[in-house]
Amino acid sequence: MEGVPLDVPVANALIGRAEELDRLAALTGLDDAAPRATAVLLSGDAGIGKTRLLAALRGRAERTGWRVLVGHCLDFGDGALPYLPFSELFGRLDAEQPALAQALADASPPLRRVMPGRRPPADAGRDATERVDRSELFEAVHSGLQRLGGEEPLLVVIEDVHWADQSTRDLLSFLFARGFSTPICIVVSYRSDDLHRRHPLRATAAQWTRVPGVERVDLSPLSDADVRLLVRSLHPAPLRESDVHTVVERAEGNAFFVEELVAAASSDGALPRDLAGLLLVRLDQLDEAARQVVRVASAAGRGISHDLLAEVAGLDSTALDQGLRDAIERHVLVFAGPDSYAFRHAMLGEAVYDDLLPGERVRLHAAFVRALAARVAAGTAAELARHARAAHDPATALRASVKAGDEAASVGGPDEALGHYRLALELSAEDAALGHTGEPVDVVGLTVKASAAATAAGHLHQAIALVQERLDHAAADMTPAERGCLLHALATAALLSDSTVDALAATTEALDLVPADPTAVRARLLSTHSSALADRNRDEDAIRWATDALALARQLGLRDVTADVTTTLARLQERGGDLEASRAALEKVIDEAHARGEPAELRGLHHLGGLHMERGRLADALAVYRRGAERAREIGRPWAPYGFDARVLAGLVAYQSGDWDSATSIVDVSGQSPPAVAEALLAAVGMSVAAGRGDHDTVELLAHIRPWWCRDGMIAIISAGAAIDLFGDAGELDRAIEVHDDAVDCVSELWQTSDFTARTRLSALLLGQLATEVSRTAASARTALTRRGEMLGLAAERAAERPAQLGRRRGPEGDAWLVRGRAELRRLRWLVGVDVPDEGELVEVWECTVAAFERYPHVFEHARSQARLGAVLRSTGEAARARELVDAAGTVAARLGAEPLLAELRALGGGGSDRRDASRRPDEALTPREQEVLALVAEGRSNREIADRLYISAKTV
Repeated sequence: MEGVPLDVPVANALIGRAEELDRLAALTGLDDAAPRATAVLLSGDAGIGKTRLLAALRGRAERTGWRVLVGHCLDFGDGALPYLPFSELFGRLDAEQPALAQALADASPPLRRVMPGRRPPADAGRDATERVDRSELFEAVHSGLQRLGGEEPLLVVIEDVHWADQSTRDLLSFLFARGFSTPICIVVSYRSDDLHRRHPLRATAAQWTRVPGVERVDLSPLSDADVRLLVRSLHPAPLRESDVHTVVERAEGNAFFVEELVAAASSDGALPRDLAGLLLVRLDQLDEAARQVVRVASAAGRGISHDLLAEVAGLDSTALDQGLRDAIERHVLVFAGPDSYAFRHAMLGEAVYDDLLPGERVRLHAAFVRALAARVAAGTAAELARHARAAHDPATALRASVKAGDEAASVGGPDEALGHYRLALELSAEDAALGHTGEPVDVVGLTVKASAAATAAGHLHQAIALVQERLDHAAADMTPAERGCLLHALATAALLSDSTVDALAATTEALDLVPADPTAVRARLLSTHSSALADRNRDEDAIRWATDALALARQLGLRDVTADVTTTLARLQERGGDLEASRAALEKVIDEAHARGEPAELRGLHHLGGLHMERGRLADALAVYRRGAERAREIGRPWAPYGFDARVLAGLVAYQSGDWDSATSIVDVSGQSPPAVAEALLAAVGMSVAAGRGDHDTVELLAHIRPWWCRDGMIAIISAGAAIDLFGDAGELDRAIEVHDDAVDCVSELWQTSDFTARTRLSALLLGQLATEVSRTAASARTALTRRGEMLGLAAERAAERPAQLGRRRGPEGDAWLVRGRAELRRLRWLVGVDVPDEGELVEVWECTVAAFERYPHVFEHARSQARLGAVLRSTGEAARARELVDAAGTVAARLGAEPLLAELRALGGGGSDRRDASRRPDEALTPREQEVLALVAEGRSNREIADRLYISAKTV
């Protein structure tokens, strides 16, 4: 269709974008084949000129000898197609250079999954828990691009990333982070005005800009002068100045709006006031065949192949060619490849689709269903499902949704798989409600698949809810084996979350329902049952059932079950005190699972990290947790249990180890799309660092985190601990007490015990704030502080006994917080003057606290304990020793940026006093009460004499 005269030509010259084009050329290295950036993010409003600028960049690249590959993201709503732009660009490469594509596929077989013509068929019969290792696909894509870049400089352009699916965004993140050793640059474009607050790309784009080698180019609106030049270029015939001004004013620098306004004006000189109406006026210029072509294309989405368009349009070849020619000449459609078309701008297609009559839409989608089902043209199961839903064909939509879920799961897209499976379940329910008797669907198997996908995507509560609903509304003809299968799935998800579901009751019932034959189903159920017993602290029973499961798994050659059971037994060995045997077993599981690329590696790493933490080996624990989190990301399960847990614990251990910047980085979710509960948990860890640094504004996060407390105890414990310090350091003791009590209530109800071990830490933190509050509390109210402190001390002691009651030993972290709570209670009594501890006792308990936080190397709490021991020693006259401790704590606090601790140290004459405090005597920062106590100490008074002089009782009242 070259050389066809156009009524209103599209401007050939790139107007007003010379500077941006030069910058892109420099960043991509077009002139010297040495890219300065791994990737360039091109952002701008819809229609601002991104596509035109990229077309100019591609032309410039091709003229300088670069290979150019282009892929597009499309808006399929909830019918996401994993890796669509990569399938497009590798598919086009395969069509144009099949030998080269074959060589790439031979070198990296997983690459076939993004080559439509070479993609292996999805195995619908695969177990729902099986996943293709997504890291292999990512590595294959990277390797393929690297190889292409080695032959000649390569420019990869991915357009409209605001429509990208989660898997495509993850793959881009991987490529950006990995970089290339050959001349390759990736340029991605997206609509900045589409990125509303909750848009998944908003955070991702922000994260990408922080990756070394990634540059961002924001495309601003054209200047009024450039708009005028563009108008004149598009409409060489004279236009009234008022019309030009109207275009300039209404277009607001948007090149697409300029083109559309000028094109519409060329017909009759009138300029429509509404853009949507304007687009439809533009379409009124098309003949009837072209309108039919455009209507069909709008129902397809942005792009459509020639074969599919011809089949659905229902036009004879002459009318089809005429319609296509008219639509292309009028700049409504453009060539998207050698045999496909697309709307010149997505808003054109949207306007056409919105203008279709309801019945017209249904008929068009039904035609697409017939064409895709008959395989007249290539298409995915997700496309078929989308058209079938819109065509009110639930049977086809159901089958296609199941297949689409299987396809998404097979390439490591759990979020997409979950969406397809959920839709299939909804369609199945609707079909059953209507009494249809179409092709039967294995609803139980589909539910289990959906639950497994939800778990892999990190939506554990959804995983439980899906199975629970199926059990609650079981069909009358559900077999015992099917119920057993659902109960097993329910227990599996419940064991991975803080759920009120009784996992042991579920597995116990399932064992009676599932045949006792030596099958894989039975082996997996035995494994889960042993885990449920261990979760209830019935260790002997757990070992017995795990031993049976292990024997059956080995008999059947089930490596995943063998690894799972071995990990359970290793954890039970740890509880029994055989730490070395547990470590050896876990390391063997990890090594074997890693060699086979199995997810069992994640659970092994999770528990190995826990073993190191229990022994106070934080450096080893951090290394293991980091490895687990990274491995989970590589295999496409960043939010799934164990892998995500490893990330959370890596953040906690980094915080405890005094690497606060790393902790902040680990929990940063910028550029990611975590489930809400995962985001809340990571935010809670981040609050710990903020509390240590005195960032009181962070307490505002509590309002967003609090709703998750009664669904995840870890969120409550971590965020409450941080909030106690944030409120307490700000002098808001009432709010600190309220947060403590609220968290204890939530966790007690969730975990069915008020003596959970973490309560020792919460009590110790609040005790510390009570003691600090003494100086700000009226004498008449101090007794109440003491009473509250005594209650907290008792609660801490009870919680500390919990491990022994369960037949376990308390770890070094628990020991440290227990003695810290005792020390804080004695500090409270000392400052209030009630039941004042003996001087030697007070020093000793704080010395024990400092030593405990050396054995469990919590850097910040060790420094805070040193500061408080220093305060006690100073009061007893050991000024030199006190100074040594204060200086040591000050060095740590300054490195961490722990402002509240620095303020506490300045009160003791240390902590790097600033100029504002330089003129003050060291004791001026002490409370009047503390100064009075110190004065009596200086006179050589005993504790009882001090109590008598201050008119306070030496006994608890």
